Amino acid sequence: MPRRLAPACLLAAALALPACAGSSSSSDGVQAWAVKAPYLPPPDPSSYGRTAAQRDATTPAPPASATAARPKAAGRLASGAPTDAQVAADLRQAYGGKAGNNLDQAAIDGSGLAQVPDTAPRKLVALMHAANDVARKPYVYGGGHGRTAGEIWTDSAYDCSGSVSYALAAAGYLTGPETSGTLMRFGKPGPGKWVTIYANAGHTFMVVAGLRYDTSGRQNTGTRWQPADARSYAGFTVRHPAGL
Repeated sequence: MPRRLAPACLLAAALALPACAGSSSSSDGVQAWAVKAPYLPPPDPSSYGRTAAQRDATTPAPPASATAARPKAAGRLASGAPTDAQVAADLRQAYGGKAGNNLDQAAIDGSGLAQVPDTAPRKLVALMHAANDVARKPYVYGGGHGRTAGEIWTDSAYDCSGSVSYALAAAGYLTGPETSGTLMRFGKPGPGKWVTIYANAGHTFMVVAGLRYDTSGRQNTGTRWQPADARSYAGFTVRHPAGL
């Protein structure tokens, strides 16, 4: 959780202009905590099920002499080995039905939160956990831009740029909330491997590990996490965080 600001910072935060569609950055009047490492814990693997590879890693291999003494009949599975159907079911549970296609693909669980891929780098884990923090919170214009005195990030509701900024800050990319207009110049141009930000003067959203993180879909599904192909991407500047 973010620490409370000094009195001088509180005054600056109170004067910042909270906006999603503004063209000037609010970070000039706002300061945040220094992010040196992901501030949220990594996902608990047990909550996503165990893949066959994970089971194998925790199951001791039999002695070489034992396997040599008991050759397996051709075409038969070793005792205790998972069947193809079991492996496929484990992968579907872990990766939301994307089994075998792209293990970097995240999935949306039944509660509307994103499941972090096992292949995610540390900064992506922090970003996705923070995005989950506010994924189901309501939308309000200016939310997440220091509306509450002393609380630069924690809010009861978030707008488009407030929710995107919150996630980027958790991964160490921002020290204060940005507007959709300033996010048009954020980071590096073009799509990223893991995170791509789409921004124009009136709206911003991200595609993260194959999922769209977008306030505009929350009123229909209850979560900012959406299928990536459920909207048009025309008219947006495309940027990405360095390294992601």
